[in-house]
Amino acid sequence: MALKNYGVLKSRAINRKLGEGPSPHYQVLVTDEKQKYRIAINVKSKQSPSELLYFVDENFSHPITKELQELDFGFQELVRKPGGLALDFIRGNLFDPSQMKPLPYNVPGPDNDLNELLELYIARAIASPDAVLYPFGERWGPEEDVKDKYFGFLPGNGIHDIHMNQGNAAQFQKDNGVWQDGGLLIYYPTRNQWVGIFLAFQSQSFHTDDTTGNRLDVVIPPTTAAIRILAALVNPFGDDIGKETVSLINTSPEKVELNGWALADRLKRKQSLNGIINPGEVVRVSLGKDGIQLDNNGGIISLLDDKGTKIDGVSYTKKDSEKQGWTIVF
Repeated sequence: MALKNYGVLKSRAINRKLGEGPSPHYQVLVTDEKQKYRIAINVKSKQSPSELLYFVDENFSHPITKELQELDFGFQELVRKPGGLALDFIRGNLFDPSQMKPLPYNVPGPDNDLNELLELYIARAIASPDAVLYPFGERWGPEEDVKDKYFGFLPGNGIHDIHMNQGNAAQFQKDNGVWQDGGLLIYYPTRNQWVGIFLAFQSQSFHTDDTTGNRLDVVIPPTTAAIRILAALVNPFGDDIGKETVSLINTSPEKVELNGWALADRLKRKQSLNGIINPGEVVRVSLGKDGIQLDNNGGIISLLDDKGTKIDGVSYTKKDSEKQGWTIVF
């Protein structure tokens, strides 16, 4: 069934409450300058293990940030497909999921739990008048005759599922879908800084079906996982067509056959790969006019194996590619 009314809420933070109780959520009161909303952020899983996985990028860089700045304040429903603003932890190359770590929601002592981690960034956003919040998730409300139970505003409404929304099992499988992941981005205009906060449940899988978002049982051999995207020439001199390149490196001690593999861009156009990449070797792939296209305004590059499983992925912005003839190193 996937989520209903998935989108992003451009807003400013006003107040917050730490997560507590049997199903704790860190609660944030925000405004879009016309009405108030509540952001409900899970800090504990109902399934074991209860600690959520988290990753914070204090210098988040991705092509969606430019488009987010251009949005009007308020809730924007998003189309769940590649190439837009919808989030997908697996396909959107937002960050490296292997960098996520588990964190309990409430532990005695300072700066050692998920409540306190969120408090650090939300308190800073409240204290910064120009800070803008972009929570992604499912919208609820407005509930015309129901006051918000945490902050008392009327009508009650907000956004929740601020976490990965695919790869679920058991009773939560109904929420699975692609290009509908939650997350929280915070922008500080005065210092031109983006902070990305990403959460997932340990019970979720990071290998999912491209249509349903349901979990897949995939085992990636170490030598396969060792092929990485090293660099890309996005903005060559002259006409880009036929001159763009992507460089791959084999970090393993074994040769790997690339027949059936592919590179994919932000719109999921693909370019087939073939041949062998030897141990420690760097292979530069020339991109033809009928394959993927590297947009000079920013984009993503994904590496897929012969089963279509994502092995590696990177992103770059317009600023990264503005120097003509220079190669971007990831």
